[in-house]
Amino acid sequence: MQPSKRAALRSLKRLSSPVSSPVVAPLATKAGSLPTIQANNLRGTTAYSNHATSSRIIPANTSTRGFATIAPSLHSATNERKPLFDKILIANRGEIACRVIRTAKRLGIKTVAVYSTVDKDALHVKMADEAYHIGAAPSSESYLRIDKIIDVVKRSGAQAVHPGYGFLSENAGFAEKLAKEGIVFIGPPASAIVSMGSKSESKDIMTKAGVPCVPGYHGSDQSPSLLASQAESIGYPVLIKAVMGGGGKGMKVVESAEGFGEALESAKREALKAFGDERVLVEKYIVRPRHVEVQVFGDQQGNVVSLWERDCSVQRRHQKIIEEAPAPGISEEIRAELGRKAVAAAKAVKYEGAGTVEFIFDNDTSKFYFMEMNTRLQVEHPVTEMITQQDLVEWQLEVASGNPLPLTQEQIPRVGHAFEARIYAENPRNNFLPDVGPLLYLSTPTPSENLRLEEGFLQGSNIEVYYDPLISKLVAHGRDRIEALRVLRKALEEYKVVGVSTNIQFLRTLSGHTDFIKGDVETSFINKHFDELFPVIQPPSPELLLQAALFIVLRDNATSFAPKEPATPWNSLHSRRFGDDVQQRTVMFTTSAESTHPDEVRVISRAAAPDGKESIFDIEVVRRNNDSPENPTITKFEGVKAALASPTSISCTFSNAKHLTTVVPQLPQAHLPASPQNAERLHIFYNDPTGNGELKTTLYVPPPKWLLSLGGDVINASVKKGIRAPMPSMVVEVKVAVGEVVKKGQAIVVLESMKTESVLRSDKDGKIVSIGCKKGEMVEEGLELVVIGELEN
Repeated sequence: MQPSKRAALRSLKRLSSPVSSPVVAPLATKAGSLPTIQANNLRGTTAYSNHATSSRIIPANTSTRGFATIAPSLHSATNERKPLFDKILIANRGEIACRVIRTAKRLGIKTVAVYSTVDKDALHVKMADEAYHIGAAPSSESYLRIDKIIDVVKRSGAQAVHPGYGFLSENAGFAEKLAKEGIVFIGPPASAIVSMGSKSESKDIMTKAGVPCVPGYHGSDQSPSLLASQAESIGYPVLIKAVMGGGGKGMKVVESAEGFGEALESAKREALKAFGDERVLVEKYIVRPRHVEVQVFGDQQGNVVSLWERDCSVQRRHQKIIEEAPAPGISEEIRAELGRKAVAAAKAVKYEGAGTVEFIFDNDTSKFYFMEMNTRLQVEHPVTEMITQQDLVEWQLEVASGNPLPLTQEQIPRVGHAFEARIYAENPRNNFLPDVGPLLYLSTPTPSENLRLEEGFLQGSNIEVYYDPLISKLVAHGRDRIEALRVLRKALEEYKVVGVSTNIQFLRTLSGHTDFIKGDVETSFINKHFDELFPVIQPPSPELLLQAALFIVLRDNATSFAPKEPATPWNSLHSRRFGDDVQQRTVMFTTSAESTHPDEVRVISRAAAPDGKESIFDIEVVRRNNDSPENPTITKFEGVKAALASPTSISCTFSNAKHLTTVVPQLPQAHLPASPQNAERLHIFYNDPTGNGELKTTLYVPPPKWLLSLGGDVINASVKKGIRAPMPSMVVEVKVAVGEVVKKGQAIVVLESMKTESVLRSDKDGKIVSIGCKKGEMVEEGLELVVIGELEN
């Protein structure tokens, strides 16, 4: 064989060999250009063409786990690649700002951050090359101030603006003003934002383009009477949606004519606040729908491709919490048709950049209907990156620089399966109400080739009332759906947060649900499986109470963990006496502030273990049931060995097993009087013996009775019984007046927190005695808003 032929064969072999590990961003070539990717003998990899009559399946190589391989560049000698920007500004905050900064840094692009007063120490500010303050905490005074952002662009010398998602990302006026100033908007043209931003106009465009749409009213007449009559014509249930909406804002499901008026008012209020436009449309509500969306990308040369679909069906309050790609249970024929229709939708508005075409998929008929197009990078874009092995932010930068798309439709691979779980500061057991406060403790899973962590906050950061409660995103990848789900569940077990309520445990329960594992999903999944997703909370086991008590006993001994001074009798004996007497202590716990019968753990310290690092204890756990406290259950443990492994973990050996448990104490708030609610709490992350993995339990350490008595006097002197703010919020509307008679269930106050409205209702028939808030006022959690007295006979 001639040398030239041998060299060519070696080159071909290297080209077709799979990359050894998955990479989120494409590999850089020596010239610095973005390489293209093709699917070639990849295990679990599929590609299709939107122009073909049927899907095209690439043969699988089952012998190795393969990933995308480098293919010849699309940039020919006659079509030279244009350089990327030298400096860009990110007009956003949180994890998406950090996400954009990471790709920019890898490409050698300088980054400029903007921040509000409360974000001065935020992670995105620390990561950027430059950062500029643009206003007070409310987004209307900072992240939505177009004039201030453009001023920073000019001052910093940035050439382009990446809007992230939310805020100004779909604001056509922003894109137009940037263009007038000669600043590149890393997103679609303003005309596409306008067309797709209006749900009514977009549906007209889609109908003309041959994209199926849901039956409904999209007209300009917004009178309540006409909208109500249209709802009657369509047939209940109906869905009210903001014309300019997205993210579940201004969206209400109405089951009957009786609830239409109130739902319409609320939808219009939310729409006006979120988008500056109160117009709505009314559509038929599909009873068993799935939310399936297609990632599309267009360039300035007129090319448009789809990068497979995502399923985002499992939602709360019409907002996504877990997404996956590709969508489960969809045939290759339907998958190809979804891609073709999505490309047709994008081409109809001459789309450029990253966009998502969202469809409602009817589980009963397998038909799909156009819902809307999001003209920005989506929160859930990482799952698409994982299965295509592409960096979509890099694609955005390429397209905005005037370069063609890095791949043609036929070259886009599909490698394995991916999930994204959104970690929110919210309380799932309280209707998913958002929470605010500091991240007192944060321990996250370690990223790997199969696991991404997109985060925007570190331990000590504050989750603010002014913004979305998203803390981070966990993105897991596997060779198939089962493997990806297993990676996700393990990562969720390793994710620990203290300081705010989170949905982590709920996500673990959800990802382990039988129907979810089977891929039997729909948008009403949570309501349908409510009882299984929110099982009755079991009382803490004796083993858990044992570890909690030992943690307190060992913690309160100042020398029990890493003494800085050499051990002497003066700094090591403490409460012990000479004579080797037995030391005993009783620690009490409750599972909630309302519990009236605490469990007791009697700890008897026997001696130090032979190695000198552990102590030996006898334990007696007395558990009292609130229903029958006079009949406690007593469990005894002898010869328990224990030592603090760190300030937030304890190592215990009992019942012939060794346990390492994370225990994070949260001290009571010093500025508030002692009460059952304002008590020390222990947040315990432990391995569930019944096989449910690692769970979190919070135990209260009730203050002593004398301290509760003093605190009670202070509280009773200032507290009345009334409706209180469940979280820091802004008062949207007070719907009653002093002296007004109200019925049980009647709306009293409307609050708004983290872009979401909450209606507080009366829990009884009564009369309004006093009102402690007014429209537009910011109120703290627990503040008494309205006092409702008894009706006079």
